[in-house]
Amino acid sequence: MKRSCGVLMPIFSLPSRYGIGSFGKESYDFVDYLAQTGCSVWQILPLVQTGYGNSPYSSISAKSFNPYFISLDFLRQEKLVSLKETNTAVCEYGYIDYGKVYERHFSILRKAFSRFDVEDSEFKKFVKSKEFHNYALFMAIKEKSYYKPFYEWDAPLKYRDKKALLSFERENKYEILFWQFVQFKAKTQWFALKKYANSKGIKILGDMPLYVAKDSVDVWENPSIYKLDESLLPTCVAGVPPDYFCKEGQLWGNPVYDYSAHEKDEFSWWTKRLKDALRIFDFVRIDHFRGLDRYYQVPADAKNAINGEWVKVPSQALFDAVHKSVAKNRIIAEDLGIIDDGVRELLRYTGYPGMKILSFAFNGEQDNLYLPQNIQENYVCYTGTHDNDTLMGLIESSSEWDYNNLVNGVSNSLKTQGINLKVTDNVSLAKAIIVLGFTCKANLFIIPMQDLLLYGTEYRVNEPGTVKDLNWAVRFKKSDFKKVTAKYLSDLITKSKR
Repeated sequence: MKRSCGVLMPIFSLPSRYGIGSFGKESYDFVDYLAQTGCSVWQILPLVQTGYGNSPYSSISAKSFNPYFISLDFLRQEKLVSLKETNTAVCEYGYIDYGKVYERHFSILRKAFSRFDVEDSEFKKFVKSKEFHNYALFMAIKEKSYYKPFYEWDAPLKYRDKKALLSFERENKYEILFWQFVQFKAKTQWFALKKYANSKGIKILGDMPLYVAKDSVDVWENPSIYKLDESLLPTCVAGVPPDYFCKEGQLWGNPVYDYSAHEKDEFSWWTKRLKDALRIFDFVRIDHFRGLDRYYQVPADAKNAINGEWVKVPSQALFDAVHKSVAKNRIIAEDLGIIDDGVRELLRYTGYPGMKILSFAFNGEQDNLYLPQNIQENYVCYTGTHDNDTLMGLIESSSEWDYNNLVNGVSNSLKTQGINLKVTDNVSLAKAIIVLGFTCKANLFIIPMQDLLLYGTEYRVNEPGTVKDLNWAVRFKKSDFKKVTAKYLSDLITKSKR
């Protein structure tokens, strides 16, 4: 990766009149904005269909596209819906109300499908490819079973009995085609957007969650590669052990992988998953990369993550298999959290760039690996990620001791890097951290849009380990982008030679 910079902006946070960002005009406008600044990377969060909690890291299908991201205006241009119908989905600006988005968007999508020509040649080709066959079947069964999780379905459907599935397909052909239509439109709109971004010199950095959801197409179609009991329920689930931030650890609830099964199949599932991700994105970040060296598993009936255990992954064999057909120079590792020598060795073995977070840098320790002067080329530097408080939020909520460390640490880094800036207040402190990110040695510097705008905690995307209405609900207004002119960002890029 060449020396460059980018902006982290989730699709759902883009300004839209319909309550949530989409692959529509707002995305094209954002690409134009990035192109004007000289930024060459747009980092997004997973594009998958979300479920309870609205987290893009817990999806009904790891390879799906989120139906909410389908542009209703583009459907109207195709004459599949009317202006009157799309107007029913208009929402005032503010946090995303997922309940309203679900109700309004799916009502419009069903109307659009009722007018869509299912004999369309491209759609027929899409259906024939069977890329989303299991997804569409899964969603149709879920609809008919009153949204029960798949492990509570009638046994023939739960265990994928061929006769039962064929019978269901014959009786529910229209409903299955609806879900095919949803993915067809979302995929078509996404690839048109990606093509436009690439034509403007913007590469897409996407995100791949490490785990899949307990109630998902992924587990239903491939139960043998997870640690499940005879009822297809997890025997162990993923999480992280207790730490400074969470005394009981984090209990994620995702089924963990049975790597003995993956190894027998020469890790074909992982290879396919990464190949699929790199068809969708130009670069992909593997979330929770440390879980591919050792992962933390907890008994499925545990109430917290205190009594878990670390389990070794046959990681070198896994990546040897993956790299036979996957371009390693397009992968980034999220190496945050509990990092030990095993993870560091795996990073060296794969050659993937790791991550450095400036929000973690200024704690008074001169050997802190996140300090800008300690960051080397083969890293991606961030002010913070979607899981951190915003830069201004961090500054404004700091204790006196932490604040003094911040000011002293930033001032020392500015001096060490030969940057003539003075820290006089909270805004100048945040701006100085941003400049340090731009000027550090990391080949890629990514700044979340809310940090570029110097917005506070109310623009935090997610608080890990919690299920809150405001997680994944941040939205920007069109007027926000006028607050940071393209020239301001362009000047930072030019001065830092990015």
